[in-house]
Amino acid sequence: MFTHICQTFRDTGTLPGVRIAAERDVNEGIDEEEGIVQMVQSSPRASRQRITRRPRVPHTRVWRTLRAEDMYPHQVQRVQHFGPGDFAERLEFCKWLNGSRQLHRYILFTDEAQFNRDGVNNTHDSHVWADENPHATVESNFQLRFGVNVWCAVLDDQLIGPFILEGCLTGEAYFRFLQEELPRLLEDVPLNKGGRMYFQHDRAPHSSREVRNFLNCRFPG
Repeated sequence: MFTHICQTFRDTGTLPGVRIAAERDVNEGIDEEEGIVQMVQSSPRASRQRITRRPRVPHTRVWRTLRAEDMYPHQVQRVQHFGPGDFAERLEFCKWLNGSRQLHRYILFTDEAQFNRDGVNNTHDSHVWADENPHATVESNFQLRFGVNVWCAVLDDQLIGPFILEGCLTGEAYFRFLQEELPRLLEDVPLNKGGRMYFQHDRAPHSSREVRNFLNCRFPG
């Protein structure tokens, strides 16, 4: 056996079976790459851990293979779910709104937003590039946290507000705002608009029965 190995090495410059093993490794590598691409094409939402777990290949090979195919991970966006009857209702609303081209000038579009001292920190997309892990952090102050609710509205080309709603935005606090503060905020609205105005309102948690009854009475129809 050793004589045969030595003679083969002298004649060919390689050991017996090495070339066959190398060719087998190349073929297996090609099969693995094809398997990675096929898996991603059949399951586009598969995670990198899932891709590497099934064929049992290193992460680096997965990345090289996918990049060679111009395939990169992209963030998934949240969108509103539409039910079977939603399309017909929205189409009917668009037709109704299009029938009165000036109607949008009489709609009071309203909304509220909460602002706090921390702002908004999306750590999922926050990175620090370095040759070593700097253990970067983002500070928050939940013990000393405070927030304010701000209401604002738009009527045609006119901005109404903003108005700060103190405390928690409950149904009682919002009802008090509609009764006491909203009439004052609408004092500068022309009478021809105020008499025909629609109040656009979302179904937020502060839409209590008291609030709905008041809006139905103040803005009938």
